[in-house]
Amino acid sequence: MPVFQYSALDANGREVKAEIEALSNKEAISKIRNKGLFPTKVRAKDAGKKVAAKAEAPKRRRKTGKVKTKYVCQFARQLSTLQDAGLAILRSLRILEDQQKKGRLKTIIGRLAEDIEGGSTLSEAMAKHPKCFSRLFVNMVAAGEVGGVLDIILSRLADFMEKSQRLKGKIKGAMVYPTVVMSAALCIVMGLMIFIIPTFAEVLGDMSDGNASLPWLTQTLLNISGWLTSNYGLNAAKVIITPFVIISVLKLIRQFKYGRYGLDWIKLHMPIIKQIVYKTSVARWTRTLGTLIGAGVPILEALNITRETADNEIFSAVLGKVHHAIRQGDTFANPLRQTKKVDSLVVNMIDVGEETGDMDKMLEKIANTYDEEADVLVSSMMSMLEPLMIVSLGLMVGTIVIAMFLPMIKIMEVLM
Repeated sequence: MPVFQYSALDANGREVKAEIEALSNKEAISKIRNKGLFPTKVRAKDAGKKVAAKAEAPKRRRKTGKVKTKYVCQFARQLSTLQDAGLAILRSLRILEDQQKKGRLKTIIGRLAEDIEGGSTLSEAMAKHPKCFSRLFVNMVAAGEVGGVLDIILSRLADFMEKSQRLKGKIKGAMVYPTVVMSAALCIVMGLMIFIIPTFAEVLGDMSDGNASLPWLTQTLLNISGWLTSNYGLNAAKVIITPFVIISVLKLIRQFKYGRYGLDWIKLHMPIIKQIVYKTSVARWTRTLGTLIGAGVPILEALNITRETADNEIFSAVLGKVHHAIRQGDTFANPLRQTKKVDSLVVNMIDVGEETGDMDKMLEKIANTYDEEADVLVSSMMSMLEPLMIVSLGLMVGTIVIAMFLPMIKIMEVLM
């Protein structure tokens, strides 16, 4: 009788690895569940040995680059449809490979098919391409394979990715307008300071050498212009590249855990954007956790995955405390309430979800609610930013014009 190797979680969330005899993969899963365990990985012990023996000199694979999320989402949706139609996973992958245009995703799908032919499961094959399939994606697929609901899981994954991308797109789209306007304002002011103001400098300088003195605003403007144009324009170059240096430094800081924690803390306490950051972060981790629980992933494993994909170190630490408390026998809501990092609405809805057994549905409702609120906040912020940026730009240019005309008005007063 065939022997299957498996990994499973017991009632306390501890991992168990062993072997079991069964006629098929489904029978092995059924036997494992009868032992009171939740299987996370099941595969035949001798799978792929024959294929490996035939390969005398296997070719070294090239590393594949990152694939855009929208293409991965389309792939998940199409694969879900083929699985729902009853096609074998290998045939489904070959069909999708033929349909794809030449590129990274086509190469990856082909390699997935090769690995499955060699005896790997789909989740194991996907795990070899972390730039294309995230840990969340791989674990969801593994849960679908074990539970026999791969088509449903893939459909949920596609929905999850579409909603996440939609929210991310709204945030990025909201930042494009102010970035373009402020960049244009900077270019206009720099152009005036470097090319226009120096033409007045000699005349106004002669005026300051005489009895008449320049107004302080004009003198300040000339000093700034002189500093920018000195050193062969090196100072002006420093001003222009400063934003890029700041962005690079911030990216470097985010490479370290404590750096990410500090930056996330700052974002959650900044007056204008703190509510947007908070609501988008909560929506992300609640949707991820709800999707995993709905897929049948045990709560402790689901919390680990969510913690790693939360994209915010503050909430990652919160989920770590919740994970530890649940392992000690506590509920989800109690440690979450004690952290005081989320609203009472979130805690109460999760508490109700635990009472009713509909945790996944409650988490999905929280995510939908906070997504909508974040969308409203972004729209409100944009409606406020537009007039503020126009007024700021007008003030900058107006100040320069007034500073240049003040000496002329003074000359006219002297002549009259």
